[in-house]
Amino acid sequence: MIIAIPVDDDKKSVCVAFGRTPLFLVCNTETGEQSFLPNPGAEAQGGAGMKAAQCVVDAEADVLITKRCGENAAEVMKAAEIQIFKSAYEFADDNISAFKAGKLEELTSFHGGYIGIL
Repeated sequence: MIIAIPVDDDKKSVCVAFGRTPLFLVCNTETGEQSFLPNPGAEAQGGAGMKAAQCVVDAEADVLITKRCGENAAEVMKAAEIQIFKSAYEFADDNISAFKAGKLEELTSFHGGYIGIL
């Protein structure tokens, strides 16, 4: 299973802003391999969430763990059959462990876009 998590530049902390996250941590739960992908939406003038969502889709993720997510990005995830779970911990690795243990809740509430707001 492939898990994607938006992370800050420290590569450990879950980023609050999905669409503007600088990086995505991509973790293969079967092999334990982790890599980081730059987010093409981080510096976008508009449509940051959609660009970030496409990055997660292109990473072939099965699961996204995030603190929050916009409606448009969530629709991209749903169309790609990517499950979205709510981050419960500050650090990405703690969220991965919690997900594996079945302790994370599915994210069901999505916000409108933050056009022009960082």
